[in-house]
Amino acid sequence: MKLQRKNRLRASALGALVVSGALVLTACGSDDNTKASDGTAKASAPALGDIKCDDAKGKLLASGSSAQKNAVDLWVKAYMAACSGVEVNYKSSSSGEGIVAFNQGTVGFAGSDSALKPEAVEESKKICTGGQGINLPMVGGPIALGFNVAGVDKLNLDATTIANIFNDKIKKWDDEAIKKLNPGVTLPSTPIQHFHRSEDSGTTENLGKYLKAAAPEAWTYEAAKKWPAPGGLGASGSAGVATQVKQVDGSIGYFELSYASAQGIKTVDVNTGAAAPVKASADSASKAIAAAKIAGTGSDLALKLDYTTKAEGAYPIVLVTYEIVCDKGNKAETLPTVKSFLNYTASDAGQKVLSENGYAPIPTEINTKVREVIKSLS
Repeated sequence: MKLQRKNRLRASALGALVVSGALVLTACGSDDNTKASDGTAKASAPALGDIKCDDAKGKLLASGSSAQKNAVDLWVKAYMAACSGVEVNYKSSSSGEGIVAFNQGTVGFAGSDSALKPEAVEESKKICTGGQGINLPMVGGPIALGFNVAGVDKLNLDATTIANIFNDKIKKWDDEAIKKLNPGVTLPSTPIQHFHRSEDSGTTENLGKYLKAAAPEAWTYEAAKKWPAPGGLGASGSAGVATQVKQVDGSIGYFELSYASAQGIKTVDVNTGAAAPVKASADSASKAIAAAKIAGTGSDLALKLDYTTKAEGAYPIVLVTYEIVCDKGNKAETLPTVKSFLNYTASDAGQKVLSENGYAPIPTEINTKVREVIKSLS
């Protein structure tokens, strides 16, 4: 009887271990489920062991850039699966609104597609007790020019032509300047309807920086978050602009590449002066971002991008989204979660999520410094 009882206990313990092991394998992901229903490869989820929850707890509010929304959604999903009881709530609005929320002290961090201006840094000192707001580059990627022109599947444009479309000087798709860049392509006389962001946007500012640098004679406006040129129609957020382009024949607009991919919107190849026009992709954006230099000082890691690059395969219309935090004086109740979450986004696993979903990871040399700064936040 004793022997039988011992055997039953051993069997029960073994069963528990098998179930426990199955749960661990399920939580960490399985290599057997690497394809979507259409047969395409799925983006692999990071193993939960790659995410260090540390002392993270409660709810963390953040807001800002819509360009990074799709990346943040993936990060939040993985992070919250690993860190039980922690909630990260990122409101996708605009870079301008994110900075306002940060300087009002209503969010733990903000996302912005352009670095803080000196006046915003000065204002942040009211919230960051004993410190100030700093820029941590976290997400890179191309600003795609999505177009919808019936009968046209491929379109090449250069900086001057793009500028003259968005400043309302080129009004039809069969304009001679466009025809010259697209020999052999039948272009209709359809009127051009260009769309821009209706609210302050870092994506708008980065497009403006590109046009100002690469086509200064055609684009006479200073780069700013607010759309500066006449004509065109505004739409809210990258998603709003992409939706309009998807629906309107003869349209063109600008947004982060993942919005084009999600809606099947065709994108412009940019003639930079290299041997061939460059397609917007994570790889081509990475080649451009790799040449970026750190322009900030101390803990601030704001970057200077080269919008006039002619390097082969380098897509010039790029942006870097910064996560904006206090270097010192972060709120005690959210600091552990801010550091834990940003440690994950800057980790190898977090950056791998970017490369698998149409974004460009931050170059290793720069990202190493980002990780060091995150550790020093207080």
